[in-house]
Amino acid sequence: MKTRHFLLALLASATLLATGQAAAQQQRPIRLVVPYAAGGPIDVTARMLAERVKDTLGTVIIDNKPGAGGNIGADIVAKAAPDGLTIGIAATATHAVNPWLYSKIPFNAATDFAPITQMVRVPNVLVMNAETAQRLKINTVADLIRYAKANPAKLNYGSGGNGSAGHLAGELFKKQAGIFALHIPYNGGNPAQLALLSGQVDFNFDNLATAAPNIRSGKLKAIAVTTLQRSSAMPELPPVADTLKGFSIDTWWGLVAPAGTPHDVVVKLNQAFVAALNAPETKTRFATLLAEPVANSPEQFGAFMKSELSKYEAVVKATGARVD
Repeated sequence: MKTRHFLLALLASATLLATGQAAAQQQRPIRLVVPYAAGGPIDVTARMLAERVKDTLGTVIIDNKPGAGGNIGADIVAKAAPDGLTIGIAATATHAVNPWLYSKIPFNAATDFAPITQMVRVPNVLVMNAETAQRLKINTVADLIRYAKANPAKLNYGSGGNGSAGHLAGELFKKQAGIFALHIPYNGGNPAQLALLSGQVDFNFDNLATAAPNIRSGKLKAIAVTTLQRSSAMPELPPVADTLKGFSIDTWWGLVAPAGTPHDVVVKLNQAFVAALNAPETKTRFATLLAEPVANSPEQFGAFMKSELSKYEAVVKATGARVD
């Protein structure tokens, strides 16, 4: 009898211990690795969502790991344990551009991650110096292409540097439009915008959030957005794709986990973050950044990232840009 009681007590203790360990596991915070510095739009949107999912997922801690164009932070996620406790941001740079821009990166963008959901789309915008646009009588994408073809080698455009989003957008535009414009790289987006404002360059592809103040003040002439559809931030602007079919080169980012993360864990994360992205408050707050929430399934986000990786292979190779 004593032996039986002892065995029952031992079994009860083991059950309590297992339950306690499971509870402790559930209470452990989720680490969300942001591969860029604090304060930027990617970091800000990640913190917004972390706050909104705490009731369903518990505490989500933002861990900023900038460096190497986002590669350092992405690599941390790729090599983390696939238990759902470490997730991270996948962005245009880390998962579509960098694999072709860098001669070596420490992770495989196509196979080392489990997609959770896209988060954001931020349109880029084709802009001209307002005085230049007026002088050359350019009001539309068709006008710009027509002028470039009639005046070969007379146009130039600026960007924040070789391999930057503005550079890649410009090269894709030239390729699809069948025109030539000299690329002038600057050391960052701000110097490139100043060059445009001062008339040193004719046009740029800039981030809509960055260009918006000068568009509204009349210093810059907005020609078109680079998303396939019109942007809710400036719905009056047509997409470049209205003239050049399929043209799309916007900025995006989303959430991924390490490859091998169990499907049920990915589904749980997806459901929590999709609900947060669809919340009216999220849409309102993202609108202040001129960012559009995009909530989709892991399969949809995975297919999207695959298509972006393929698209940017051709774009980057066309530019000849390399980082190392």
